[in-house]
Amino acid sequence: MSKNSTAQDIALIAVFAAIIIILGFVSIPVGTAGVPIVLQNAAVILAGLVLGWRRGFFTAAIFLLVGLALPVLAGGRTVISALGGPTVGYLAGYLVSAAVAGAIAYTAPFRSNKGATVGVLVLAGFIGLFFQYLCGVFGLMWRAEMTFGAAWAAQAPFLVPDAGKTVLMIAIAFAVHQAFPDLRGSRR
Repeated sequence: MSKNSTAQDIALIAVFAAIIIILGFVSIPVGTAGVPIVLQNAAVILAGLVLGWRRGFFTAAIFLLVGLALPVLAGGRTVISALGGPTVGYLAGYLVSAAVAGAIAYTAPFRSNKGATVGVLVLAGFIGLFFQYLCGVFGLMWRAEMTFGAAWAAQAPFLVPDAGKTVLMIAIAFAVHQAFPDLRGSRR
């Protein structure tokens, strides 16, 4: 890996971490478990879709590391304060979803088949969202002492908004890859 590609990777990771932080200003409280509707979870998926699994994972990790000291989470909270609450699983899900979405997304034939690329991005985005929910369920079971079924049921208010946000992130990721076809570099 050359110095230029390393510098570019660091810059992309920093920019996407900043986007996730900025989107923390949007938080809509909903549901009984104390978990708000946020845009940060969609931006984490976007990071994976655009940057791939490694850079997407590092973007989520940097975001969470910054959040240990600064209030970057939705609602002006720090990661430290969230570790004791019901959203802890979702934070772990950020790491998993960025990596999973990125790994799947980068199997798409970006240059040769637009239809297949969109299909792969859709699959990647929604599987990434599923992993956020799955990790969130375990966090709710642990911190809110919910049963597995109750924790899954607590996801219901988020399904439609998260599906809409994920579709938007997929469209953005597709547009970014069309505008910057060399973004993938040598990562496959």
